[in-house]
Amino acid sequence: MCDFITSGRQEPCKDSVGGISAVYFVNYGDMGVINYSTTVGEEEVIDTVTGTPIPFKYDVRNNSSYTENIQASRESGTNYFEQVLELTLIKLTKEDHKAIKALSVGRPHIIIEDNMGNLMLAGLEHGCDVTGGTVVTGGAMGDMSGYTLSFTGMERFPANFITRVGSDSAASVLNDAGFGTINDGS
Repeated sequence: MCDFITSGRQEPCKDSVGGISAVYFVNYGDMGVINYSTTVGEEEVIDTVTGTPIPFKYDVRNNSSYTENIQASRESGTNYFEQVLELTLIKLTKEDHKAIKALSVGRPHIIIEDNMGNLMLAGLEHGCDVTGGTVVTGGAMGDMSGYTLSFTGMERFPANFITRVGSDSAASVLNDAGFGTINDGS
C-alpha cells in the first residue's frame, strides 16, 4: 500500500507574500552531516549541519524566483522534485564575471531566503547546476546591464526548510545551524 497521507490542511490566512530576497551558495560537498529536527511533524526540517560550510550571499530583488516542479511518472514509477532558481543580478563587473564562471562549472547547494523569512535548501543531495543564463547589456540606457542565471536541481525530496526561531536574522539562523560566517562580498 502507498497510503502516506497523515494530515489535512486548513485554508490559511492571506498573510503571505511571494518573492525571494537573497540566495546563499555553499560549495558542493561542504555541508557535512545534516541533522534534522526531532520535533514531531518537523522531521524534514534541517536543524544543524557539521563542517562549518561557508555561505556566499547574493542579494536579489524583484525578477528572481524559485519554483519546485514535481516530476512524476506512473509508467516508470518514479517521482522527483525539479528545483528551479531563476536569478537576475544587475550590473556587469569583472568580479562577477569570475564568480559567474565558477558557479557555472560547479554544482552548489543553494539556500533560498524568501520574503517571508523562510530559508530552504535546494540541491541537498546532488547540488544545483547552471542550466542557462545570459550576460547582457541592453540597447538603451534604461535597459538591464547584468546577468541572468538559471539553476536546476533534481532531488528525491522537496527543498528542506532550515529551522528558524523567532525573528532572528538569516545570518543568525545559519550561524546557529552550524554554517560559517556569511561572505556577502563586503
